[in-house]
Amino acid sequence: MARQIAFREALREAMTEEMKRDETVFLMGEEVAEYNGAYKVSQGMLAEFGPKRIIDTPISELGFTAVGVGAAQNGLRPIVEFMTWNFAVLALDQILNTASKMLAMSGGQISCPIVCRGGNGSAGQLGAQHSTAFESLYANIPGLKVVSPSNGYDAKGLLKQAIRYENDPVMFMESEQMYGDKAEVPEEEYYIELGKADVKKSGRDVTIVSFNKMMKVALTAAEELEKEDIHAEVIDLRTIRPLDWHTILESVKKTNRLVIVEEQWPFGSVSSEISYRIQKEGFDYLDAPIRRITAADAPLHYAPNLVAAALPSVAGTVKLVKEVMYLEK
Repeated sequence: MARQIAFREALREAMTEEMKRDETVFLMGEEVAEYNGAYKVSQGMLAEFGPKRIIDTPISELGFTAVGVGAAQNGLRPIVEFMTWNFAVLALDQILNTASKMLAMSGGQISCPIVCRGGNGSAGQLGAQHSTAFESLYANIPGLKVVSPSNGYDAKGLLKQAIRYENDPVMFMESEQMYGDKAEVPEEEYYIELGKADVKKSGRDVTIVSFNKMMKVALTAAEELEKEDIHAEVIDLRTIRPLDWHTILESVKKTNRLVIVEEQWPFGSVSSEISYRIQKEGFDYLDAPIRRITAADAPLHYAPNLVAAALPSVAGTVKLVKEVMYLEK
């Protein structure tokens, strides 16, 4: 049986269920315990599991991530919450130089089953230093897996999979703007395998690929296009690394056109990798150049009109689709 719950509740259920199942799982981060989490994701978990498993940390991302990485390499399965991934750059040394590399450096002897999670990307008027989307940065690091869900159902299944089954470090990127979003989530236990994209809407005319909160833009654009008898197939990547480009390729074989919508900066982005893969493996199926709509190639400003101008929009996506269909110049 399914019920409507908020994105934050889906994440909480995932962590709670896995902590009940496995005593080696614990949560640590700033304000996760006494304050019930900066975004109330961990609400009630301190009362349920106690201070040895729900741990408030100092404001020191490098320090507490190092503790988490060390714990993971010694048999525990920590979940490290960053208040925002913008702050996680302070812990990049531990993620890049230790967590991602130790399996290779130890000849396969030492794995690092850690899940790092928190809010990612823009979240309204927070200014440039709190508004960066980091999927492409972490996806460029061998040894890491990067997850970026767009809804509560996927978020719960992917987070449970990451905590229970993944022995590699998983970077789990949420959106602060989606924590209150409701979704149908089953009461029954389920897991979603990492590296499997999901076709959220079938179509015949063009393939639109997106992830995280930009899926709202992609799906709304598809609804607008439907009014003009243009039927878009919309694919949610869900996992950035490993990247399921095979699902995109099969869709392009049918639609012959591809538009990518993402919140990353354009240079070296997720869309850059997708474009390379699809033109390499599916060039003969393309009837138009692959097009993308990304964030502006600049720090995100505070002013709301500049935020709107910098991020992908429904109107911009619709226009791009019409261009690849040669309906608009």
